[in-house]
Amino acid sequence: MSNSTLSTGDAIEARCTKCRKNAEHTIVSMSEAGPDQVQCSNCSRQHKYRPPTVAKKTAPRRTVDPRIAESKEWEALRPTMDSARATDYSMTTAFKVKSLMNHPVFGLGLVQRLVGPRKVEVLFEDGKKTMRCK
Repeated sequence: MSNSTLSTGDAIEARCTKCRKNAEHTIVSMSEAGPDQVQCSNCSRQHKYRPPTVAKKTAPRRTVDPRIAESKEWEALRPTMDSARATDYSMTTAFKVKSLMNHPVFGLGLVQRLVGPRKVEVLFEDGKKTMRCK
């Protein structure tokens, strides 16, 4: 910014410290570097000049449904699963990651990870479920 294009009394867009948004301001005082003090047109507050902020770019929203991803993962892993090696589910049984589980309601499942003490995350055909175990 140069002094030759701006002077006291000119309108300028700035970030208002009270309104917390970009607003039209009037220059109250100038320094060699540019506007020093400005007055907000909305709230009439005088404050140090702050350049207007640029809107942040938002990250694109995930459009993939996690259930679809889980379904595709299940379809890819299903041919490698041998139901004869699956352990019947019981809350008193200990399971390890990548072990097979046979659940009476959800069917065949693959242990994905240990969630916490006495809990595992299992991928079933219906999706991921958190199961209690030893």
